[in-house]
Amino acid sequence: MILKFTKMNGAGNDFVLVDNRAQNIRLTPEQIIRLCDRHRGVGADGLMLLVPARTGRADWAWDFYNNDGSVAEMCGNGARCFGRYVQKLTGANHALTFETAAGIIAASFQGERVTVNLTPPRDLRLKQSVLLAAGATTIHSLNTGVPHAVLYVPDADRAMVMQLGAEIRHHAHFAPRGTNVNFVQVLGANHIRVRTFERGVEGETLACGTGVSAAALISARVHGFNSPVIVQVQGGDRLEVSFRDDGAEFSDVRLTGPADFAFSGQIEL
Repeated sequence: MILKFTKMNGAGNDFVLVDNRAQNIRLTPEQIIRLCDRHRGVGADGLMLLVPARTGRADWAWDFYNNDGSVAEMCGNGARCFGRYVQKLTGANHALTFETAAGIIAASFQGERVTVNLTPPRDLRLKQSVLLAAGATTIHSLNTGVPHAVLYVPDADRAMVMQLGAEIRHHAHFAPRGTNVNFVQVLGANHIRVRTFERGVEGETLACGTGVSAAALISARVHGFNSPVIVQVQGGDRLEVSFRDDGAEFSDVRLTGPADFAFSGQIEL
């Protein structure tokens, strides 16, 4: 089978996108892993297929997979890329919506920058004491479409992202499905730097949209941040997280950042 694809990235978080509006493409987990392989395939943190909306409540839907072939509920950087991909493919010149496993996402466009809403965050837990190999560590957590753990570090450059990230991701405290892990450095008022160990990728990515959103919202509670929060990610880009906070819960959470086309091509599976 010859598969046509488009490669995109959102702040360095990269994806393979495939037009499956005809619904005649069926990819196995092994094929997804190969497509996302950086040596034998296209190379990506995840893969998205554009499919027709399933419920009639949105314009489109996606099938989204991590690069290990597992199904992913939501991805903020992926959502921005997916929105711009659909816009280019369909010629839409207006905001559009699409269904994800986490809920309906709306995308609006400002040139190459895209703003997406996130589904209402849930399961906020602050100042949890989690026993790691190095001792008890304070970790906060929030689900912004997928679960995220957040811990603050004095210097993100020195954070042991791979070692601690893997330990926390699989820790019994976050069982059974595990968690994404974000290492957050406060740079100033309403300004943070975030490095993320992503579940499903099982390593650090250059950016994680739901992760920076979780870090921004938790910073609002822990450090008194106000909307919007500027987030510097490992890929060098700056994302913006805006939100409403009534003191009890967050609402109207939006993520703004780049969504860039890299190239299009075809590959034999």
